[in-house]
Amino acid sequence: MDRLGEIADRLTEVDGVVGVCLGGSRATGTHGPDSDFDLGLYYRPPLDTAALRLLADRLTGGPVEVTEPGGWGPWVDGGGWLTVDGHRVDWIYRDLDRVHRVWRECLAGRFEIGVQPGHPLGVYSHAYAGEVAVGQVLADPGGELRDLRERTRRYPEPLREALMDNARWEAPFILACARKGAARGDVFHVSGCLFRAVGLLTHALHAHARRWVLNEKGAVRSAGELAAAPADFAARAHRLFSALGTSPGTLAAALDEADGLVTEVCDRLAP
Repeated sequence: MDRLGEIADRLTEVDGVVGVCLGGSRATGTHGPDSDFDLGLYYRPPLDTAALRLLADRLTGGPVEVTEPGGWGPWVDGGGWLTVDGHRVDWIYRDLDRVHRVWRECLAGRFEIGVQPGHPLGVYSHAYAGEVAVGQVLADPGGELRDLRERTRRYPEPLREALMDNARWEAPFILACARKGAARGDVFHVSGCLFRAVGLLTHALHAHARRWVLNEKGAVRSAGELAAAPADFAARAHRLFSALGTSPGTLAAALDEADGLVTEVCDRLAP
């Protein structure tokens, strides 16, 4: 899209906006022809949302809903969905001071998992750092985003160890918890435990490879391409959900398969 640079420059003229990054598949080169253009608006409060609405109206030729910070939940924060010159352009807020705090936590080997609409696995806090690391800075008058991007491109070893350690104990634990549900034919509980276990393995495999995970989409497939992944990891992980069935027997068999996959991954991630 030819106007991205112009849009980014105009965004940084809005009070509160520190810089703009292109994120998502467009930044990583994994996009398709119909992929959105995700623009991260890194800001410090107060953010002049009235000016953002006015700019959105001018770019699109009509009224556009632009939220206040927090309008889309505690982690995605807020923004607006625009269509500019026939292209979908998403504005997504990021509180820059919060991003800096998350980065300091990453360096100390700490992370949290936040509840967020649209993210069934939850938002892993270090995704904030990963977004900067893999993003393309489009506008950054003060140079702060470029400086942070340089620092986040080196994956923190304490965070790497924390994510692998978390998978080593929690993945077997949650599968053990699922056994009671399987005996009762509780498909809902078992499938939730399986989803959580596969998510833990996915994050651990990426951490082992020092690769950032930004969300659930495509994460299992990406994990399966990593050197430490067991053979056919993605296919085996996906098969767990297709083979669940509804009886205690089929649920227990799926958990047996999951236990084997967890054991293989944890063995490969051993110190």
